[in-house]
Amino acid sequence: MNTVVEVIDEHTLASRVAELGEELSAQYEGLYPVLVGVMYGSIVFMADLCRSMSCDVEIDFLALNRFGEGGKVRIAFDTSVDLTNRHVILVEDIVDTGLTLTAVRALLATRSPASLVTVTLVDKSPRRLVEVPVEYRGFEVGDEFLLGYGLDWEGHYRHLPSMWAVMDLGEFSRDPEMLGRLALGTPGDSVQL
Repeated sequence: MNTVVEVIDEHTLASRVAELGEELSAQYEGLYPVLVGVMYGSIVFMADLCRSMSCDVEIDFLALNRFGEGGKVRIAFDTSVDLTNRHVILVEDIVDTGLTLTAVRALLATRSPASLVTVTLVDKSPRRLVEVPVEYRGFEVGDEFLLGYGLDWEGHYRHLPSMWAVMDLGEFSRDPEMLGRLALGTPGDSVQL
């Protein structure tokens, strides 16, 4: 079995993000929506998404922390834009169980937006614990641990232009530099694929 496998190449990512940008542009033409990116994973996706949109947009961010045994979500860095009567497009890198997205959508809904939708690059719908609206999605995937294009391993590999699945997490955790050697051609020992 391969330890890491490229699952979505750079061209496929760019093409799908451009399609999402076109869909959102058609929906929000003349409305000046606010894209709210959930840091840090959404930054790469959001940068490409907003550049692919033909309508004027405003950009803002928020960052979350999890704490406690229940994984409660707390705002570490909040939006600075007043969202009252604004069309808000929440930009996520990945939607998994739905718990975090439910909390963020509930928080943003208290700010009286004119509308609120979510666009995610990756939707792991088979792992959903709570139903939450995801109006726009780039890719639906299973239970793979993904890296690249904003998704990270302990802060590493967000910058990769394609997306990789870790097929053997134990092996990868013993040698996480293997992805750099493979994806970036960085020097090192031979890579077990």
